[in-house]
Amino acid sequence: MKTLLIIGYVWPEPRSSAAGYHMLSFIELFLTHNWKITFASPAALSEHRADLVSLGVDEVAIELNSSCFDKWVGQLQPDIVLFDRFMMEEQFGWRVEQCCPNALRILDTEDLHSLREARHQWVKQQLRADNLDISQLSSPQELYQRMAKQDQCKREIAAVYRSDLTLMVSEFEINLLKQHFGIPNNLLTHCPFMLPTAQENTPLFSERQHFISIGNFRHAPNWDAVLWLKQQLWPLIKQHLPDAELHIYGAYPPPKATALHNEKEGFLVKGWVEDAHLVMRQAKVLLAPLRFGAGIKGKLVDAMRNGTPSVTTTIGTEGMIESEASWSGEQTNTPEKFAQAAINLYSNDEQWQVAQTRGYQILTDHFCQAKIQTNLLSCVEALLEAEQLTQHRLANFTGQMLLHHQHKSTKYMAQWIEAKNQLAPANEEPTEPTS
Repeated sequence: MKTLLIIGYVWPEPRSSAAGYHMLSFIELFLTHNWKITFASPAALSEHRADLVSLGVDEVAIELNSSCFDKWVGQLQPDIVLFDRFMMEEQFGWRVEQCCPNALRILDTEDLHSLREARHQWVKQQLRADNLDISQLSSPQELYQRMAKQDQCKREIAAVYRSDLTLMVSEFEINLLKQHFGIPNNLLTHCPFMLPTAQENTPLFSERQHFISIGNFRHAPNWDAVLWLKQQLWPLIKQHLPDAELHIYGAYPPPKATALHNEKEGFLVKGWVEDAHLVMRQAKVLLAPLRFGAGIKGKLVDAMRNGTPSVTTTIGTEGMIESEASWSGEQTNTPEKFAQAAINLYSNDEQWQVAQTRGYQILTDHFCQAKIQTNLLSCVEALLEAEQLTQHRLANFTGQMLLHHQHKSTKYMAQWIEAKNQLAPANEEPTEPTS
């Protein structure tokens, strides 16, 4: 029986985020192929975490900057180690390489953190200048110029090179890494959400009401979208649709979010919902005004699965369509056009049905579960062959060089922190890295 170790940045929450759903799909895939799976994480247990034990997965709490991990992983000797986001590869990759040199090391980016951060900073700058044009945020050359200046970007790209294989949800991001950062093609594989067929027998246009917006409030792009809705977009929509309501859902709403709730305005902040698919099917239109972000947007994929058209931005549709005309609803980047698109889609049954059909086609073309699973397993099985993995690593000299230098930096920093923690007084909090 082959073994898979997943080192999670957080415990997966499939009902709170797309990243949580995506991680659970990996787990379910390898379980169906009779792999023994261990999920380990240094994160605190979360309120909405999946019950992995009930699935037959071993759960292990691990510590940052602790040699206890070395002994444990050396005994486990997994065939594959999957790092959930580049921060976990930084912390534990060198330990895995030393203790389990034959293990296949896979990085799951979820999305490019440095891409999202570059866009976030760009939006902040333009908002201060009162000159926001998010259409510029899709220029690969401009993005490279901004990303390459970041320390975070250098760390993330280094993690990609050090890994044997990196999983990417967005073809846009794959092309960005290949064409502008020089990442070899054989180090990357396209692995978007692995979805079953769309929901059947979803409610008709006439059976639905109101708008919906959804997203984990801890995710900066989602909070920015709620603010944009409150300050500009929803007032424009409400002028033309006075009886409509906007129902806003998402895990971990902070007080500043719940304070925006206003019954008179029809701006209803509802927070956590047990079944996101249920409220999605009841709504007529999803609003996702994303001004920055990266990866594939789970809320938009879920909307299509439930037959709910959406209005979003070019950032929202990135990596999912070839042309604006094929989107499941409307994409636009300006407040006035966004509001008008929402009003039109909400009011026109025929336009709504066309958008719904487009959504089903996007799911078929880009998120076919069987096709994605077959491709992923094929990549993994090829690299599991010892000779193939040896040659693969020899061809990636840059990765081996970065791994060598990581041993000399991250390794000794971790050992210094561990020694410092051991000497700290009992009432002093242990030191953890800022990453």
